[in-house]
Amino acid sequence: MTTYFSRGLRAGVAVIAMLAATPALAGEAVDGAAGDAAADDAAGYGDEIVVLGQGEARQVQEIGAADIALDVPGISPLKAIDKLPGVNFQSADPLGAYEWSSRISIRGFSQNQLGFTLDGIPLGDMSYGNHNGLHISRAIISENVGRVEVAQGAGSLAAASSSNLGGTIEFFSREPAERLGIDVAGTWGSDENKRIFARLDSGEIVPGGPRLSLSYAWQDADKWKGDGAQRQDQVNARIVQPVGDGQVFAFVNYSNRRENDYQDLSAEMIGRLGYKWDNFAKNWDYAVLIASIYQNQNARAAYNAGIANGTIPAGTPFVAPYAGVGETFPLLIKTVDDAYYDASGLRKDWLAGVGLDVPFNDYWSMKLQGYYHGNDGRGLWYTPYVVTPGGAPITIRTTEYEIERYGIVASSSVTIGANAFEIGMWYEDNDFNQARRFYGLADTRGAPSRGSLTFPKDPLATQWEFDFNTQTLQYHVQDTLDLGALRINAGWKGLRVTNRATPIVRGGLAAGRTEAKDWFLPQAGLLYRLNDDNELFASYTQNMRAFESSATGGPFATTQAGFDALDLRPETSTTYELGFRTKSRVFQGVIAGYYVDFKDRIIAFANGSGIQGNPAILSNVGDVRSWGIEAAGTFHVTPELSLFASYAYNDSEYRDDVVNAAGTVIVATAGKTVVNSPRHLAKGEITWDNDHLFARIGANYTSKRYYSYLNDAAVGGFVIVDASIGYRLNEKISIQANATNLFDKAYVSTIGTNGFANSGDSQTLLAGAPQQFFVTLKAGF
Repeated sequence: MTTYFSRGLRAGVAVIAMLAATPALAGEAVDGAAGDAAADDAAGYGDEIVVLGQGEARQVQEIGAADIALDVPGISPLKAIDKLPGVNFQSADPLGAYEWSSRISIRGFSQNQLGFTLDGIPLGDMSYGNHNGLHISRAIISENVGRVEVAQGAGSLAAASSSNLGGTIEFFSREPAERLGIDVAGTWGSDENKRIFARLDSGEIVPGGPRLSLSYAWQDADKWKGDGAQRQDQVNARIVQPVGDGQVFAFVNYSNRRENDYQDLSAEMIGRLGYKWDNFAKNWDYAVLIASIYQNQNARAAYNAGIANGTIPAGTPFVAPYAGVGETFPLLIKTVDDAYYDASGLRKDWLAGVGLDVPFNDYWSMKLQGYYHGNDGRGLWYTPYVVTPGGAPITIRTTEYEIERYGIVASSSVTIGANAFEIGMWYEDNDFNQARRFYGLADTRGAPSRGSLTFPKDPLATQWEFDFNTQTLQYHVQDTLDLGALRINAGWKGLRVTNRATPIVRGGLAAGRTEAKDWFLPQAGLLYRLNDDNELFASYTQNMRAFESSATGGPFATTQAGFDALDLRPETSTTYELGFRTKSRVFQGVIAGYYVDFKDRIIAFANGSGIQGNPAILSNVGDVRSWGIEAAGTFHVTPELSLFASYAYNDSEYRDDVVNAAGTVIVATAGKTVVNSPRHLAKGEITWDNDHLFARIGANYTSKRYYSYLNDAAVGGFVIVDASIGYRLNEKISIQANATNLFDKAYVSTIGTNGFANSGDSQTLLAGAPQQFFVTLKAGF
């Protein structure tokens, strides 16, 4: 057990003791999650897999555990919500869980401009560099996700996020069951995909006493191309103690994730080498050969420059550092970046929390939760750019992460007549250490002296290392006024985030302090019920995104001169929404329009190949304007057969050019479409379920996406079809088969893995997984 987890556990025990000392509180109010479920049942939505936000004064949808269960076990909940209007999710693996490739965008906002929470606990921006949180695939086992709520434009004021310029995605876990039970599942699939899941629910340990759930998931799969593995072990434990009509709870989640990376591609590489091109893993000698040739090329270039400028005497013979391999790459290889030996991502996480959710009486309730997150992570690349002295012409280059963050989220609600008032706050202290190191490799043949799925030790050198501290304080105040047919909610939040970067080894990167602060970010919504089945809604929201505390993203990920010259104003957005919802016994639907004014957009221009790790060039490109429409609907043809479809049109463009201090245009981005923002997203599903036989087939269309700021590099649109079929012997035993990319479409999934260039093709694409099949057996006792 790590030191930082030990401290977090002691803090958690102290909070549990404090909560245990709180006297039992009684009341008649229903807790929030149960109240939502009751409202859904009363409205006739109890059997809906996708709930389209009935009764909400903003564009919002929700999917539940029943929907996720129809997908492949172990799927990322982000892939499960990809069907919702305006949501664009891409990943290079069939489950959407491979983090280097996992990207989600909504209405032109990228992943690090969205907000994510789990049971109210902030997950940060869920970026691969995880400077302030962790990915949902590590935060909780997918079978333990009870529901997911997506607000495309205006997340709730209470959402604990400092990055939700665009939408907010809130995940909620399954509560421990009221009865004793065991659920187990085993999955086998393509590329030796193996997965085991087991969950124990204690039920009430004693009458009126606590309920406990304990879950374990193990997964091991080969990569679908090249050589490598994607493995994960997870443990989730949650305990709930009823207190009157409320509860006191605690949980601990653990994840150990190890995954080999796929090679980033460019359009030119796909045309020359194909979609299935990958790293050289398991062919160490070939990787050494390519690296040796590259070092000979570098030596020749230095020799020629020396002869030309006279620093090397004329007639001095050239001596290659690696004799016998020449200076010309083998057939098909054009550059040293075409493939590396291997790469991987390693992450270990502890996420824990304790809290209470209690009504004091019919009118007053309170929620309070403290949490802890500890992370130890490595991103590894076998780089031919740096030679091991006296060893191989390759080293292992790492980016190393250590997170220790504590926080508290609290809110209190009071109902007075037609008004429901709420106040709340969120505070977090996040210490983040990040470093770039190099580890030596012996001059061996057949295999490297270090593997890619273990944490390396004894580095050769540290290029840079920083301690970052981020202090976050957010509060919110809101009132909901229910006048019968008309409901109005209005309020605001205030946010201050202070970032400090302290160099241990500076390495040419920026240090200093930044602060993003706005104590008044208003939000208002209006819901008008035309009748029991039809309603209009409108909303207005202002949001701000705090600066990132990281050496690989945000204002510190550049040189000190670049940091000092950067126009450091936090990104802000203003969102307007207007929509209509309808429901009946056989149909529910929604259509909404939106307009977004996005100011002070900071973009990072890629500077060389990703493996070189050059500091990004950051610029404030001014404003971005987005507008669009979204529609979704579910039609129940019969009690067994239902149809779901969604469509979104989004137009996002930069309004300003990138200029330097003298006003000279550096990059003419004005009028260009925002990178990775498809104009058209269309999804459709057909689902059959008669309680025994169940089946679903779904198609997902994504239109063209740009991956250069000047829009001269793009990937084409595509349609991907997934399907599932299964049979339930009874409520507890079932067998299920899934197919992803059913028609084996070759396509580019993720773009921007190594950032975006000003112009032209770049090595920042990942190919999507081909056709895959999975079979799962589920049983319960």
